[in-house]
Amino acid sequence: MDATTNAIKTGTSTVGITYKGGVVVGADHRATMGHFIANKSVQKLFRISDNIALTTAGLVGHAQSLSRTLAAELKLFQLKRDQPMTVRGAATLTANILVGRPHYVQLLIVGVDSSGPSVYSIDSAGGSIPDVYCATGSGSPFMYGVLEDQFDTDMSKEEALGLAAKSLLASAQRDAASGNGMDLAYITEETGFTQLTEEETNNLLSTL
Repeated sequence: MDATTNAIKTGTSTVGITYKGGVVVGADHRATMGHFIANKSVQKLFRISDNIALTTAGLVGHAQSLSRTLAAELKLFQLKRDQPMTVRGAATLTANILVGRPHYVQLLIVGVDSSGPSVYSIDSAGGSIPDVYCATGSGSPFMYGVLEDQFDTDMSKEEALGLAAKSLLASAQRDAASGNGMDLAYITEETGFTQLTEEETNNLLSTL
């Protein structure tokens, strides 16, 4: 049995949703090793710059390594160019890294720049696909049922946060590799990356 079979994987549910003025991003907490729940509080949502976030599904080690690499590359870009990298640029950089050295991951690059809010799905072979919303991981089929039904291009930030939470709840109820709570954040050009506190997330969930 090879090493990847025994590795801890974030079976996972992650989501990125654009709304009028920004983007919402979220991820669950569960990590699995086969049918065993290996960890109930894994970080799958990463702030990689003031205006860009990353979500990860796949091998935990690969995901953590990529988050550190991307955060360093985006910081270096800003220092050299005196301006932040665009979301599209970050997605292209991520895709190029995966082409050069494949990782067992599926990623979302989400953020806001002068062109507006963006969500990019990045597969393990380096494919990069933009969309107005996207879900990844083993829970994504259940999340898409909610997203397809309730997404609206004119949503407010609060509505987008609620939709992200609903989709993550749907995956937690049906996907054995997803659950144990969630992280939620939003990004705007004015305020940058803002992650909800545990109390704010619980208050949001209580209204759904």
